[in-house]
Amino acid sequence: MKNLSKLIAVAFTASALFLSTNVKAQTSGNHDWRFGIGAEVAVPTGQEHDQSNIAVGGTARLQYGLSPTVALTLTSGFIDILGKENPNDPNGGKYLSIPIVPVKVGIKDFVSQNVYLGLEGGAGFVTNNGNVKVIGAPAIGYASKSWDVALHYDQYFGTYQFGTLGLRLAYAFPLSK
Repeated sequence: MKNLSKLIAVAFTASALFLSTNVKAQTSGNHDWRFGIGAEVAVPTGQEHDQSNIAVGGTARLQYGLSPTVALTLTSGFIDILGKENPNDPNGGKYLSIPIVPVKVGIKDFVSQNVYLGLEGGAGFVTNNGNVKVIGAPAIGYASKSWDVALHYDQYFGTYQFGTLGLRLAYAFPLSK
C-alpha cells in the first residue's frame, strides 16, 4: 500500500505539471473572496488501510483569487478515520478511530473553464492522542458558481504514515464582488 500512496502522489504531481501549461480560462476572479462548506468521504491507504475502511468528515474553505486563474485557499474542519473490527480481539472490538483536525493552506490553478488542480499543505491535529501530522494534499476538481467537487489525496507524514483518497462535495458562495 505504501507504493500505491507514492504512485498516486506522483501521478497527481505529474498531472499538475502537465496540465498547468495548457490554455487557461477566466474562472477565478481577481481579489474575490469565496467561502465553501463541504462534506468529505475517503478511503484510507498505506498503514491505516488495515485498520480502517472509511473516513468521513466536513471542511470549510476560504478562497482568495490572486488572478483570473489562480486562488489561495485556507481549509480546516474535522475528519474521522473510523476504526473497523479488529479480527484479533476475541470480544469483537474495533480499532481506534483517528479523529483529525486538518489546517491546510494551498493554491488552486484553474487549467480550463471550471477545472482546477490544487495543492495544499499543513498540519493535522490528532485529537485523541495529541499527535500532529504534516499533510501534503494534491487535488483535481470542478468548481461552478455554487458547487466545488474535488478528488484529493491527503498524505499524513510522521512516525506512523498513511494517506486517504477522498472526495469533497462543497457548497460555495462569494463573500465579495
